[in-house]
Amino acid sequence: MKSIRTSSALASQFSATTCSRAAIASRNSTSPQTRSFFPNPFASQSLQTLTASRILPYDAKTLYAIVADIQSYHKFLPFCISSNVTKQSSPDAEGKTWPEEAELVVGYKDVMRESFYSRVYCAPEDFIVESVSGETDTTVPSASIKHHSTRPSPDQDPARNATILTHLRSRWTLSPFPYKPGPMGDERPQEVTSDIPPRMQTEVNLSIDYQFANPLYTTLSAAAAPKVAEKMIEAFELRAREMLDRPATSKTAKFKGAMGIPSVGEKAKA
Repeated sequence: MKSIRTSSALASQFSATTCSRAAIASRNSTSPQTRSFFPNPFASQSLQTLTASRILPYDAKTLYAIVADIQSYHKFLPFCISSNVTKQSSPDAEGKTWPEEAELVVGYKDVMRESFYSRVYCAPEDFIVESVSGETDTTVPSASIKHHSTRPSPDQDPARNATILTHLRSRWTLSPFPYKPGPMGDERPQEVTSDIPPRMQTEVNLSIDYQFANPLYTTLSAAAAPKVAEKMIEAFELRAREMLDRPATSKTAKFKGAMGIPSVGEKAKA
């Protein structure tokens, strides 16, 4: 009986020792926890999207002419050093041609300067101007851009040439709507009391989708990138006010005449 008790005690001690050693080994084999304080610049990056919007007191047709004037982008858009339309579309239903291909040079101080081509799609009936570069395809319905030719094959399309960006899409969308000011003081709602007709205003939306070829650029631009769309639409607003609100000059009068906007003198005569 004593021998059995001794064997049982030894077995129990061996089992406890084995479990203790297994627990220690398990703790020692666990890899230490690490915390990353900085993003991995070489990790795979997804498509980035920037957006901005404005409501401007102008009709959509007039604003659309400014958005589609890609030849003048370098005059007012930030980071755009040069803009040159290299191809026009076929005439649309109104007999007007639109930019179809453009070469742009963008840069930021002395840090970056890049030249690339964009394929441009203008849908005046929908008030959309979309530019694509790299592997990106247009999202504009084909029925709205029948005046634009089919995009060439990659070996014939300079807009597909490799740059620092593998994807780039900028899309301007204008949405017109009538606006009437609210009632003054204790007056009843203006729909009942006011005979003043509503005036047209336009909501301007800018969306930019992009992806850098080198993820390192995504990391380096993380702080500045979110401000790009806002700066661009702010510059567009200033351009619109400059073209449409300033006192008439020869250039402004010519622009307004082309858009069918009467000058101050013509308004007085009317």
